[in-house]
Amino acid sequence: QVQLVESGGGLVQAGGSLRLSCAASGRTFSNYHMGWFRQALGKEREFVAAISFNGGSTYYTDSVKGRFTISRDNAKNTVYLQMNKLKPEDTAVYYCNAANTATKQPLFHSWGQGTQVTVSS
Repeated sequence: QVQLVESGGGLVQAGGSLRLSCAASGRTFSNYHMGWFRQALGKEREFVAAISFNGGSTYYTDSVKGRFTISRDNAKNTVYLQMNKLKPEDTAVYYCNAANTATKQPLFHSWGQGTQVTVSS
């Protein structure tokens, strides 16, 4: 069983920044590639970014490249998503999960509560 707790969301104006955090427990965090996913109202959950187990490789969906940065601290069992130059279309609930970096799909069936990001125009 794995527990994932996301935090750091909020309301921000377009062009602003937020830093999301995801604290993981219950499994050996450093064994897993980790990812961020998001779900906008009325849409399917989608891949945003992923990072390899040791932080050596990162992956991004095209729409966030150059604006978002994923990182991790294995000593703290935490993965981060720094989001800059936010756009209204980034508005969604953001979730973290272990990730398959080849398929960009989540690994665990269970999800945390997510953290809401709202970007006003």
